[in-house]
Amino acid sequence: MKYKIICYFFLSLPILVFSQNEKRSVHTLAECIALALKNNLELKQSLLAAKTRDIYFKQNKNALLPTLNGNYTMGISNGRSIDPFTNAFVNEALSFSNVGLGLDATIFNGFRLINSWKQAKLNLEAAEMETETAKQTLILNVTLRYLQVLNSQDLIKLAKASVASTQVQLDRLKALYEEETGNPAEYRDLQGQMAADASSLAESENMLETEILNLNSLLNVEEEVTVASLNQKLAIEAYPYTANEVYLQALDVFPSIKASDLSLKAAEKGIAVARAQYIPEISLFANLNTNYSSAARLFNETGTSIVETDDFVTIGSQNFQVMTEQSNFNSEEISYNAQFDNNLNSSLGVAVTVPIFNGFRAKNTVALEKIKKEEAQTVLEKTKRDLQQAVKQSYNTMQTAFARYKLLQAQVAAYSESFRINEIRFNNGVSNSVEYIISKNNLESAQINLANVGYEYLLRVKVLEYYRGNI
Repeated sequence: MKYKIICYFFLSLPILVFSQNEKRSVHTLAECIALALKNNLELKQSLLAAKTRDIYFKQNKNALLPTLNGNYTMGISNGRSIDPFTNAFVNEALSFSNVGLGLDATIFNGFRLINSWKQAKLNLEAAEMETETAKQTLILNVTLRYLQVLNSQDLIKLAKASVASTQVQLDRLKALYEEETGNPAEYRDLQGQMAADASSLAESENMLETEILNLNSLLNVEEEVTVASLNQKLAIEAYPYTANEVYLQALDVFPSIKASDLSLKAAEKGIAVARAQYIPEISLFANLNTNYSSAARLFNETGTSIVETDDFVTIGSQNFQVMTEQSNFNSEEISYNAQFDNNLNSSLGVAVTVPIFNGFRAKNTVALEKIKKEEAQTVLEKTKRDLQQAVKQSYNTMQTAFARYKLLQAQVAAYSESFRINEIRFNNGVSNSVEYIISKNNLESAQINLANVGYEYLLRVKVLEYYRGNI
């Protein structure tokens, strides 16, 4: 009864897992890749970084254009102040307004703006290559996870086949046991084997669930997905390229190499930008201004009149007051628009800024940019070295997996024939359960190893093709 309970428990686990999988949608590899490219959060971060570089590039490009700025002020002044219309001191409340328009255009600054624009362009291209690297890496990871799920599914098939074959023998021995004609020890051995096979099946089911979770973490979808079972044998063929051929092709197409190379070129432009601080800057400026004051008045002549003066003349002994004729005026306010027209003034000129001494800022900036260039050069060399090592490692692992696959094929064929013979002998009572179980376990272990090595080979081939740019 104890063995029956154990067997029932383990055999029920795949049924529970299967009922959970029914809620998942089945997707092909291409569909999984499309979902990952759409939803993966790490890829979205890379895309946002590229958009930021694009904005920086536009800013540096637009910096080549002249700047045009306008200003408008309006206010009220109380007490003693300067009348903006007459520039005379007045002691009264007045309202004032100023309008200006200024143009500033850099004619020459040691090509700083042009080199900054080129540097931003190189940084943008490097960011685009980094985004492409993120895309290809994501596609590779989805492909590898997809193959891992397929591998787990194949292992479940082998585990289920093992349970089924054990169940056939267990049913046969059970009938003999109940008739008290068989060997009780063999019946108990098969019960133990059934528990072991059921345990392996449960472990395989759990491994499948783990791989499905890993795949879904890359896809970042609300509804979990799974993959369709591979109802065909793996196509294992010898890889046609050498490790050196893969590496040389990767140098030409691998986006990480291109990104590092573009970053190096951008750092070189950074040095040119910094050196522009040693060179005088020539710029063109133009201004247009006008103003308004409430104290401004327009005086209109209304006639003349005879008025006394402080002067006098003496005729004989008598003084006579000197009279004079003066013009009479009538004041009136000047309108807002009229003052703007009347006070309009403009200026145009060229400005030259000569760097004489700036606390060695230019020198230090150039030195820092040179260090950045050396860092970029180091990153490029390290990227190439890491790529070469990764290619060699993947290639060696791939070759080992291919050689093991061929050997395990022969091992599976040998164990299959051995198990066939032992099964016939066991059914006919010629051999015992120990020999049968050993032969069965040998075959199943070889089949599992063959499946694992086959997928390991395919995984390494995918990695090598990724380096060649064929992912």
